[in-house]
Order: sequence, then structure tokens, then C-alpha cells
Amino acid sequence: MVTPRIALTIAGSDSGGGAGVQADLKTFAAHGLHGTSAITAVTAQHTTAVLGVVVMEPAFVISQIEAVRADLPPLAVKTGMLATQATVAAVAELAAAGALPNLVVDPVLVSSSGQLLMEDGGLRAYRELLLAHAVVATPNLREAAVLTGRQVTDLTTTDAMMEAAEEIRALGAATVVVKGGHLGRSGSTVSPDVVAGVGGPLVLEALRVATRNDHGTGCSLSAAIAANLALGADPISAIRAAKDFVHRALLGAAAWDLGAGHGPIDHFAWSTGPSPAAPRPRRRS
Repeated sequence: MVTPRIALTIAGSDSGGGAGVQADLKTFAAHGLHGTSAITAVTAQHTTAVLGVVVMEPAFVISQIEAVRADLPPLAVKTGMLATQATVAAVAELAAAGALPNLVVDPVLVSSSGQLLMEDGGLRAYRELLLAHAVVATPNLREAAVLTGRQVTDLTTTDAMMEAAEEIRALGAATVVVKGGHLGRSGSTVSPDVVAGVGGPLVLEALRVATRNDHGTGCSLSAAIAANLALGADPISAIRAAKDFVHRALLGAAAWDLGAGHGPIDHFAWSTGPSPAAPRPRRRS
């Protein structure tokens, strides 16, 4: 029997099990990895609402990370909800010391309703401290807008998304994926993500899945990227594989009836049927 590789998630807990640490650990397991975690916040939530949040002290977040590193050194690390400026800065300090290999930064800055989740100092800490150490950064449209000082209504085309991705990449991230899932809700039949990296601009598209069960897709995408990096993939291959993983997970859960709101996705392909052929990734000229 082969000993599994290890990945670490630094993120918040979702009591509903659809996003955050729970989604990350399921994603790691689906890729054959042993998942470890450092919890930054505990939420009381279900499929329709977040009812409460308790934030961990930054020092205790770091204690969790160091405990994992001392005995279960990860080959890749992803960050999700870091909750406070102090935690962002503390995690960035570890990253700067080389303690967080193959770092995937999912900059959880904005709620689904568009509300900022961190004070201005937190945004500055991402921009000035943490993103510089990311092998891959994965902002969604709202987060990309906040990070670049744009309005989300400015990011309605893949060209505009690519401009934002390149601006975020200029902050130091090696590769930036701006996720366009929300863009696809405007009536398009595809869900486009744009990728800015050393190989040039790239657009990745998948057929849009009509379902309300899409909670945790962003967390799962970044966790799948980290999982593939831990398995030895290069960043672009990891991103492509992660997008395919999330697409199949959305298909699998499309008809589930879990909760009254946005339910989880099918991380373990319990009910995935044949996947329709998605549009091929295309490079931009």
C-alpha cells in the first residue's frame, strides 16, 4: 500500500459541511491525499445563512500549522477564510520563511452578497504580504474587483477579467485564476475562468451546470489545485484538473435535495453520470 501524500488547509469551518475546511478535506480525500487543517474561524451556518462566527486567535492558528508541520509536513497548502488582518500577516510570515510549500491562496474577502469580510488592513495584508508567496491565487470576480480597486460590474468580459488577473499577478503571485462562475449566471452556457501565468494568458471554459447546489465550489477549486500540486502537477495542469473536478462534482450534485438553499457539491462522484464534452481550453492571442 502506498502512503498518501499530505496537504494542509488553513481556513474556516462550515458547520453545514459544504464549504471551508470541510470542503477542502473532502477534496483532498477525493484526490487520494491525507488532509490536515488549521482552523481560522468556526461558523454556525447551513445552506441558507451564516448565523454566527467565532474567530480563532492568530497565535492559535499558527500553533495548529506548526503542529501539523512538525509531524505531518504537507506538500501543498491552501488558504481560505483567514478572517483577520493579523492572521493574514502571520500566515504570510510563515510563507515568507518557506514553511508553506506550493501555496494556493484563495483570498476570501467578500461575501456572496458583496459585503467585505475583512477590514481595510486585511485587504492590504493580502496585497502587500501574502499574495507574493502564492504559487496560485484564485480570486472570484468580487475578490478580483476588491484587490484591483475595480467594481465587479467592470469585470463582465474575459478581457476585463484578464486585466485584473495580470494586475493581481503583479503583486507577486506566480499564477492567478480569476473565477468567472458568477459571470456565467448572466445567461451564458459556459463558465469561464481566466488564467494569467508565465505561459501567457489562458481561458478555461466548462459547460455551465444548472443547479442550486454550488456551495463551496470556490473552496473546492483551490483545494483541488493544491491537491494536484501535491501530486506533482505543474500549476496549469493542476488548474485544469481542478476545474474538471469541480465541474464533475457540480454535475453529480445537480439534482440533490440537501437543505433549503445552496447545497454542497458531489466531491466523491457518488452520483456523477457521463460528463458532457466541455469546450476545449483556449489560449488568448
